[in-house]
Amino acid sequence: MKNGSAAAGGGRPWWLGLAILVMGAVWLNGARSIASTTNYVGLGPSAIVLAVGLGLVLLGFLLIVQALKGQLAPPSEDEEEAPFSRPAFLMALAGVGVPLLTIRWFGFPFSAMLAFTLVTHAFGSRRTLLDLGIGALIASLAWLGFSRLGISLGPFFPLLG
Repeated sequence: MKNGSAAAGGGRPWWLGLAILVMGAVWLNGARSIASTTNYVGLGPSAIVLAVGLGLVLLGFLLIVQALKGQLAPPSEDEEEAPFSRPAFLMALAGVGVPLLTIRWFGFPFSAMLAFTLVTHAFGSRRTLLDLGIGALIASLAWLGFSRLGISLGPFFPLLG
């Protein structure tokens, strides 16, 4: 990392690793609240959430260690280093957190659609209706696929009954 971009984090962006570690902890906490029904090869719906949470905790820890040791790799010559955008980071973080907060009331497809849209906007997309449509399609197909495998992700839209 170049000196200019690391200056915002006190010289080394260790706080980014901490943020990723906290996101992993939030995912692990969310995995605890998912019913542990296992209908297909012994895996329940919380398995992916648990795996993502563990991965985030591990990667966050490794990033903290690398940042504190000063071992962060500089961007390659063909990469442009964009300045850190706090609003984009917070929007992506919201995309990670929204499903954990809304899935019980709005169901998997709607929560995943919102998460997809928030993350695409964090990466610069401004085509909200297209992003919502793509998110709805991907989430609905995922919900349908899991349902056909016998893995319940809950009702499609719980507010409808």
